[in-house]
Amino acid sequence: MQMKLALGFAAVVVTAACVPALAHHSFAMFDNSKTITLTGTVIEFEWVNPHAWIHLMVKNDAGVPEEWAFEMGSVGNLAAVGWKKASLKPGDVITISARPMKDGSHGGSGGTVKNAAGECIGRCAAAAAPAAAAAP
Repeated sequence: MQMKLALGFAAVVVTAACVPALAHHSFAMFDNSKTITLTGTVIEFEWVNPHAWIHLMVKNDAGVPEEWAFEMGSVGNLAAVGWKKASLKPGDVITISARPMKDGSHGGSGGTVKNAAGECIGRCAAAAAPAAAAAP
């Protein structure tokens, strides 16, 4: 009886420990049906867990600078595809393709990043573009 109680308690503890990890991985705030591509100047590259961040200054259509923030993958996942802490530095000009925020705020979930020469930083996995409309 004591063994069953101990195993039951252990199962509850393990399950409770997993809930925060599962709750963390929500991408509901991003519009996965759209891809935006922006070119701007790196303000800051945060090489931190659980997700790296790129802060970018982008000029809007009127030429007014606006700050954007893009959530990237974890440091471990980024490093596995060639990213380094020194991959971006303030002042670098990059182009990023990302999934925008649903609420229209200046941010998104980062995807492909290219430097000013058009070279991919890390792996250039093509961010899935919205499906093209079928021709009539």
